[in-house]
Amino acid sequence: MSHPFSTDDSPRTPSLPVSLLKLLRPKQWAKNLLVFAAILFTAGYHSPQKVVLAFSAFAVMCMAGSGTYVFNDLIDIDRDRHHPTKRYRPLASGSVPKSIAVTLGTALIIGSLAEAFILGKYSLLILCIYLALQVAYNWRLKHIPVADVFCISVGFVLRAAIGAAAIYAGISGWLLFCTGALALMLGFAKRRNEFIIQGENRMSSRISLTGYTKLTLDGFVLISACAASLCYGIYSLDSQTARKYPALILTAPFVFYGILRYVLLVFSRDEGGEPADILFGDNQIIICVVMFVACAALAVSGLRIPLLER
Repeated sequence: MSHPFSTDDSPRTPSLPVSLLKLLRPKQWAKNLLVFAAILFTAGYHSPQKVVLAFSAFAVMCMAGSGTYVFNDLIDIDRDRHHPTKRYRPLASGSVPKSIAVTLGTALIIGSLAEAFILGKYSLLILCIYLALQVAYNWRLKHIPVADVFCISVGFVLRAAIGAAAIYAGISGWLLFCTGALALMLGFAKRRNEFIIQGENRMSSRISLTGYTKLTLDGFVLISACAASLCYGIYSLDSQTARKYPALILTAPFVFYGILRYVLLVFSRDEGGEPADILFGDNQIIICVVMFVACAALAVSGLRIPLLER
């Protein structure tokens, strides 16, 4: 019997090394850039030791993330084969044997735990919470509408938290709220894209999609975007960091513009299936990210603007 999505122009099966690299989903490592939020907003990048610790935390989350992706693909292998794009994933397509995937996933998880142990008890604790969340997500929560995206959002918050723990720095609750809200926006935009492109076949690849409607997903994207903008606005004005570095408010316009641009692309082009493709494929968003980082670095480096002095 032919595959429901079979076509004559299906991509050729890649070599095993290439398939293994795809299994790790290196494009998703961009999410782990959040671990550098603490070192950016505390000006910790002036300390070589803190820079090394921050990159170690980044490596921890890359290993942990890739390891959980491997096991997620193992669990979802049958459902992925009924998805229009996920059926080309290494495990679903058969280009990587299950035994190799299990060995690789296990090695990555153990490696991340060992590195987190070296970073310190708080980093290890946050990583354990992250891994436990992934287990709960794959076991049950990914099938429950809202809970599925909420788990993804908490994962983003934990990335920011482990970055702070690694350099022994505090992090504002408003910044964590903003991170979570941004993740909700990205997550619901992705669900919206899946809901649209899969049509009546959506249940065969993701059960939680049956509990959503396009209208509710549209609303969730907008609510999350508003929450992220509001939280960052408050952070840039009234957090402990903002009171110490008033020029931090200069970063807010780039956050607001980037969010609005993302929402525009989601609704006007029905994009959002792969957030990284938008974040690193749209010139305007890339400019916003670069300008945001530059303004944040200037602010915490002591830039003074008389009009903003209190």
